[in-house]
Amino acid sequence: MSFPASSLANRTVVITGGFGILGLAAATVALASSARVALIDRGAAPATLDPAILAIPDTDLADFEAAQAAFARIVERFGTVDVLLNIAGAFEWRPVAESDSDLWLRLYRANVLTAVNASRAALATLRPGAAIVNVAAAAARRGGNGMAAYTAAKSGVLRLTESLAEELRPAGVRVNSVSPTIIDTPRNRADMSDADFSAWVEPEALAQTMLSLASGETTVVSGADVLVGAPTSG
Repeated sequence: MSFPASSLANRTVVITGGFGILGLAAATVALASSARVALIDRGAAPATLDPAILAIPDTDLADFEAAQAAFARIVERFGTVDVLLNIAGAFEWRPVAESDSDLWLRLYRANVLTAVNASRAALATLRPGAAIVNVAAAAARRGGNGMAAYTAAKSGVLRLTESLAEELRPAGVRVNSVSPTIIDTPRNRADMSDADFSAWVEPEALAQTMLSLASGETTVVSGADVLVGAPTSG
């Protein structure tokens, strides 16, 4: 899935989880399309970050007041928010019998509440033609061994996407999600060293798909979830 670079030119793209592998890939694609880019993350900004990017580090988006403060900085700098990519999230493999309430709450906060709060904080500045794209997961389509807490959280992202799409449809704001299979990152390669990496999703390709959904070239698509990568088994 591709889009004309001009479709994002001079639009403000906000990326949560922006200092991670996928967040930085999305920032690179957006900058190449002449977009204005802001990255929000709970960690420290990379020293090599492009100076054109507005970096907002040390921000826990599970805290709504922190989310509000971050978006106030973005609006002060760029004047508006046109695209929100909710990439912030977390994964942990744990059988239900070995899980505890802290794990379930932690994955809910990291995957669902961050997307909820970023979206809520952005609402006041979103105008017709704006778009939100959330990151769900292919694994959320069917539960699996050790995946209950994660798939429950990502299922929440899917339902959030559908509900918010309906709520914002009258305002001309689109909301969609992507459900990647396994993203090709150094961490995933280390954790699954015997896997076939060629079947995994490249971060740049996933970023391109997200920004295509957010671009002005897909104005009739809202409330959709796009599977990215080969279907998972089981």
